[in-house]
Amino acid sequence: MCAACGQTTHVPAAPRRFAALRNRDARPYLFGAALAMMADNIEHVITYWVLWEKFHSPVLSGFQVISHWVPFLFLSVWFGSLADRYDCRRVIQAAQALFALVSVAWGVLFLTGTLQIWHACVLLVLHGIAGALWGPGEQLMLHDFVGDEELPSAVRLNATFRSLGVLFGPAVGSALLLGLGPTWGIFANVAFYLPLTLFLFVTKFTGHSRDGGVPRVRQRVGITDSIRVLRQVRADHTLVSMIILGGLGSFFVGASLQSAMPLFAQDLGSGNAGTAYGILLFANGAGGVLGGLVLEATGWIRPTVLSAVISTGLYGLFTFFFAITPSYPVAVVLLVAGGVANLASMSVGQTVVQLMAPPADRGRVIGVYGMSANGLRFGSGITVGLFGAVVGIHWSLGLSAAALCVGTLLVARYAR
Repeated sequence: MCAACGQTTHVPAAPRRFAALRNRDARPYLFGAALAMMADNIEHVITYWVLWEKFHSPVLSGFQVISHWVPFLFLSVWFGSLADRYDCRRVIQAAQALFALVSVAWGVLFLTGTLQIWHACVLLVLHGIAGALWGPGEQLMLHDFVGDEELPSAVRLNATFRSLGVLFGPAVGSALLLGLGPTWGIFANVAFYLPLTLFLFVTKFTGHSRDGGVPRVRQRVGITDSIRVLRQVRADHTLVSMIILGGLGSFFVGASLQSAMPLFAQDLGSGNAGTAYGILLFANGAGGVLGGLVLEATGWIRPTVLSAVISTGLYGLFTFFFAITPSYPVAVVLLVAGGVANLASMSVGQTVVQLMAPPADRGRVIGVYGMSANGLRFGSGITVGLFGAVVGIHWSLGLSAAALCVGTLLVARYAR
């Protein structure tokens, strides 16, 4: 029986290990998504370096983070509506095409030497929109590939493969930057979006195959419909709990940990600061990959509210101790452990939301979750970044992590 919702058909007693990789339809999607996520991070490496070299603007650096996550906050529910109403293959292909066009536009501006700040702002926003458009359609495709019983495996492995893309993206991006230069490196990056895009022309799954196919009668996608879904979600304590948990981790820690890593590398003082920084970054990314593989191989964590609460609380605790430890080796271990806990929290929350969502509104409900779990990441720039400028980065991250732990306890009480 599924402990999240009480239905007997959701989670089998003995799920297959690495079930999604055994599925011939889901497997190529997972690899294609990893390459596309790697391309996303390659673009960050190349463009952020060029923008800093050309403009030396801290304000633009801050806008890079805001532009990446704010589209999730404002557009996720609407993009979820598109995923509910249209063939998700085409929705994802539109997102991949937008990613690729943005890379091409960067390349043209680099090649012609005409890049201006307003060009950069527009392209950064379009890149963020592409990411927000991709999310809901992807989750519907995963469900369509494997069904309810193997959905936990698909969500967990998709998060793991995305973590691989995040882990290797900076390395490949740096290699392209050094080997081909920023112009031809960003042009070459377009190729990494192609495998997923081409696969979606071949697969028969639409994101709706298990629910009667793509809706023939398409209602208008508008704000009224989005408000209806928000009201519907509000009445379900389990869904609200998962959405709040995702938002807590996003708002209080979110993307700030990676951006604060240079300061921690310097303060922890383990030999060469550049080497220390690289190891901390690798540990942060490796935790997600290691966690996904271990959890998939062992089946230790089931998709329940309790699992989500415990893993989110552990993520907050590991982050808190990372913020206050003076030991570099301990910090590395805590980052790996935090990466494992974060992946567990994210994958469990995403799975429970999908299983609980009504089929007709699954995309929009996933959009609400994405709005919270991704869109609120901009807030960590305030809770950790700006607050850190006042009290110090160790204090700001430690207090933010403590707030995450307290919030998790409150959610646990609410979900009872």
